[in-house]
Amino acid sequence: MSAKVPRSFRLLEELEKGEKGLGAESCSYGLADNDDISMTHWNGTILGPPHSVHENRIYSLSLECNQDYPDNPPIVRFISKINLPGVSNINGVIDSKKFPMLKNWKRTYTMEMLLLELRREMGSSSNKRLSQPSEGSTY
Repeated sequence: MSAKVPRSFRLLEELEKGEKGLGAESCSYGLADNDDISMTHWNGTILGPPHSVHENRIYSLSLECNQDYPDNPPIVRFISKINLPGVSNINGVIDSKKFPMLKNWKRTYTMEMLLLELRREMGSSSNKRLSQPSEGSTY
């Protein structure tokens, strides 16, 4: 059995990858406040997938990695308004029971994987044509 990587090491690894832009070009993430030594509050962005109503849009999100991350998923909230199943139309919070990756969270998942999965969901055949709030609107 392999050793369990401590939360802080895992988050430092994700931070380094995010800051260096080593991940996917369609999303980015980093600490909301560089002085956040607990590495709890993160910002994320998703570039809207092509051939969808989201194309050429940039969506901002906040991710909160509580003390039980990565054993449990971060709390994810869209800051940019979006019409997407499982996303509250009141405050942009994603209902973890309605989003498969959050519902079936595994310790090996990362914030980057989560952002990419959200982007994939935005471009899925059932969601890519949903009417959207005006660009630039926020919760």
